[in-house]
Amino acid sequence: MVPDDIHDFYLGSAGVAGALIGLLFVAISVSAERLSGENAQVHRIRAAAALTAFLNTLAVSLFALIPGHTIGPTAVSAGGSGIAFVAASLLSLVRLRQVRWSTIRDALFLVGLTVLFVFQILEGADLLDRPGDGGAVDTIAILVVVCFLVGISRSWELMGGPSFGITHEVVAMVRGREPAPVKPEDSGAVTGGAGEGEAPG
Repeated sequence: MVPDDIHDFYLGSAGVAGALIGLLFVAISVSAERLSGENAQVHRIRAAAALTAFLNTLAVSLFALIPGHTIGPTAVSAGGSGIAFVAASLLSLVRLRQVRWSTIRDALFLVGLTVLFVFQILEGADLLDRPGDGGAVDTIAILVVVCFLVGISRSWELMGGPSFGITHEVVAMVRGREPAPVKPEDSGAVTGGAGEGEAPG
């Protein structure tokens, strides 16, 4: 059973999930060229990952609002569907031979998403054994919030939004302070100019 004190949270998360899914459809239509151009499979996986995260939150939240219903079965089934999506995405990268350094970050992200779904399945299984466990319900609520963040992040990358990584910015700043190397032709020009200014012997 879902405690009354967290009922409003799932009510709000269901509305937010529905709105974000609608916005994701708009983002996909705007980014149609990215989904059919270079690295199309990577962008498709990002779009599908965002949709999977939002659908997970929507399903869990809606079933949590049903009076007298426990969200244990929903959490387990939604988490299992999420893991199946991650497995299919990783297999598609391998099948299309797109496992390279540029896609390692996306692959690691999918692994992290798998960990999230595994936690959700474990908490859902706990609710199957103990339907009145409020701690498991609270943990699933936290995972719902994480899914929102995951979906928003994937949507932002799908649209090609700017990314400001701290590591990238620090490296760029350090490189910007390095003195520019002196080109051989520049040093030759300086030496030649001094020689021309000397009086003939």
